[in-house]
Amino acid sequence: MTTLLLARHGLTDLTGPVLAGWTPGVHLSEPGIAQAKALAVRLAPLELDAIVSSPLDRCQETAQAVAAGRAGAEVRTDERFGECRYGEWTGRPLKELAKDPLWPVVQAHPSAVVFPGGEALTAVQHRALTAVREWNAKLGPDAVYLVCSHGDVIKAIVADALGLHLDQFQRITADPASLTAIRYTPLRPFVLRLNDLGGDTASLRPPEDSEQKDGGENSTGSDAAVGGGAGST
Repeated sequence: MTTLLLARHGLTDLTGPVLAGWTPGVHLSEPGIAQAKALAVRLAPLELDAIVSSPLDRCQETAQAVAAGRAGAEVRTDERFGECRYGEWTGRPLKELAKDPLWPVVQAHPSAVVFPGGEALTAVQHRALTAVREWNAKLGPDAVYLVCSHGDVIKAIVADALGLHLDQFQRITADPASLTAIRYTPLRPFVLRLNDLGGDTASLRPPEDSEQKDGGENSTGSDAAVGGGAGST
């Protein structure tokens, strides 16, 4: 039951008003640095088998904040978790982009979108999910690992975990420095947390129940609790 923790990078000076994309040299702002440090504190109770990041500075800096308090921890870079390549939209104000004829398509039918001079959102989802599956296989079923990425990338991964078509991914939110947790089992993924901005993370450790691990009832951990279950308490 591999547990994937998805963290969006902290705030930058461009976050919100401008579509930063792959604009070089976009670093965390002071509030973003504070957010990254707070995320590191929240994740401190968890042993992480890997810390993986988009190559972009804002994600690298967020991931490094998490790694800083962990002896021997290193941040590994995977370009497949990089931001969508927005092409001609890169660096433009969102207020301006909202008037573009492509904007309603991005909102209502993102699976049809190819950004001019850039990337298709379907390609973004494909590369990100390919990376997730490879990291899951590499790290193994008992692993807990962190990927620091970008809003649209995280939303695309979550949409897949929820069994949603990509056209529904705009219903999902991934705020700066938010934490989303997905547990992958042999039968299905479980979304444990979504856009979580507070609270402890200790309950994200894989269950130690002997029945779950040693072939008892629901031994694969793939079955949903009928009626909702008692949670992690």
